[in-house]
Amino acid sequence: MKIIDLTHFISEDMPVYPGTEQPKLKQANTYEKDGFKETLMTMYSHTGTHMDPPNHLFADRTTLDKFPVSQFVGKALVIDCKDLTEGDTITLDRIARYGKKAEDAEFLLFNLGWDKRWGTEDYYGDYPCINDDVVNFIIETGKKGVGLDVIGIDPIADEDLPIHKKLFREHEIVNIENLKDLDKCGDDLFWFFALPLKWENADGAPIRAVAFWE
Repeated sequence: MKIIDLTHFISEDMPVYPGTEQPKLKQANTYEKDGFKETLMTMYSHTGTHMDPPNHLFADRTTLDKFPVSQFVGKALVIDCKDLTEGDTITLDRIARYGKKAEDAEFLLFNLGWDKRWGTEDYYGDYPCINDDVVNFIIETGKKGVGLDVIGIDPIADEDLPIHKKLFREHEIVNIENLKDLDKCGDDLFWFFALPLKWENADGAPIRAVAFWE
């Protein structure tokens, strides 16, 4: 059995989406005073390695807690895009290289190598984004989800969020951002678990994402 953790740590100095406050991890109880340790965690629902449901953008669409847990588990494939540079576009030919594996995958995870910039100003750069043909492929092949090792599926400067909107307007799909170590997953299908915190009316949630091989 082989398991790889694809999740960034949550910390008070971690990267967050521009305009969002960083997490606060306050010591609420101590061994000395209370006989045990407990931490008060205050953070946004889209902190760190996290998942977006359709409700993130559309009030009448599905929240994370309304999905069956099976939505968060499935066969995944990593699409290698590490050779792309700032401002480039992820096109359909990237996916075509993997043939039928890309069609069979329930999750497509795009490896831009951007996780190596985590904790630096470069993480907020002009990372490559998927184009409309790739979005159409994801929708037409009925993926459970899409994931990337960057801070957003849309360009960081695009406040209109067109890729989010096209994915979420009518389709039951999740989007995962801020993954890490996708370069360790190889170029074949593997089991992928991306389990979000279970809270009511969830517009998003931090996840623990792992890759698993039997």
